[in-house]
Amino acid sequence: MDELGANATNSAPLTPLGFLERAALVHGDRASVVYRDTVYTWSQTLRRCLRLASALVSLGISPGDVVSVLAPNIPAMYEMHFGVPMSGAVLNTINTRLDPRTISVLLRHSSSKLVFVDPLSLPLLLSALPSSPPPTPPLVVPIDDPYEHEQAPPLHSFPTTYEKLLEEKGDPEFQWVRPRSEWDPMVLNYTSGTTSAPKGVVHCHRGLFLVTVDSLVDWSVPPHPVFLWTLPMFHTNGWSFPWGVAAVAGTNVCLRRVDAPAVFSALRRHRCTHMCGAPVVLNMLANSPHSDPDPDSAPSTSSPPARPRRPPCSTARRSSGSASATGTASRRRRGWRCRARGRGSGTGSPRWSARG
Repeated sequence: MDELGANATNSAPLTPLGFLERAALVHGDRASVVYRDTVYTWSQTLRRCLRLASALVSLGISPGDVVSVLAPNIPAMYEMHFGVPMSGAVLNTINTRLDPRTISVLLRHSSSKLVFVDPLSLPLLLSALPSSPPPTPPLVVPIDDPYEHEQAPPLHSFPTTYEKLLEEKGDPEFQWVRPRSEWDPMVLNYTSGTTSAPKGVVHCHRGLFLVTVDSLVDWSVPPHPVFLWTLPMFHTNGWSFPWGVAAVAGTNVCLRRVDAPAVFSALRRHRCTHMCGAPVVLNMLANSPHSDPDPDSAPSTSSPPARPRRPPCSTARRSSGSASATGTASRRRRGWRCRARGRGSGTGSPRWSARG
């Protein structure tokens, strides 16, 4: 019996990156990412992520190096949740709503070697870099978006762009860098935008695998959901759903801007089944003249504002987002109210289910 322990044949480090491989192998022809008129399948998404990982390695990115991204919910942002750690690097998603000084602090503290930036956030990044320059300035790679050419600044002064990098240096057959240990770092998040100095937290492959599976189970996500990205992926990695949607071979519907007309248009056009959002987002939808009675499912963060009319969903799950914790749910039971009075709620607000 002593010879029946773990070995390379029956044991491997836990990582959510394997969800992408399985989705491409089993459901390769299913739509993975939808952005306006652009549609990728799971096979295409895997190949693009492998190209990204290969390109990063060719640029000298080593395991443990930090690669940052400043972008909204676009396909490249989704691909980086796989492609960056597939190179062995650590992904750092930065809030696009921060001021240049805070962004500069994050880039310096994280020792970012490379920054991918959406063209509309390029002026913000260029303002941040001189504020507190790191010892070695990071390489800046703009992300091309064919739908934003009119509003985006020209990119010809940069040596490469995201799509050129994938095309010229990416290998779709790249053997991605698997973690030697499930405790290896995979993402770096910051609790930025608060009254105190930003605080960084590193999540490992094991932790993200577990929170991804826990989130799917806790929300009872079925196979092949159509997930509408109203929650920014830079917000605690979209509550782990970039990896979760891959695990169930769903479809990611990306939204660059979140407003009521865009959300309801996407819900109708793509027949979205799931979405996430803060209370202000759900309140906006509930009070919009574009409101649609078709059911969908929406978890939200923290406690909502004064009671609005019922939002257009049949199931709502209230939760908290925390950059420094990977728990998926805490439950409140009857009889706890008196004991909770006068106390803080720890990391984030309590979370419970409400079904209409």
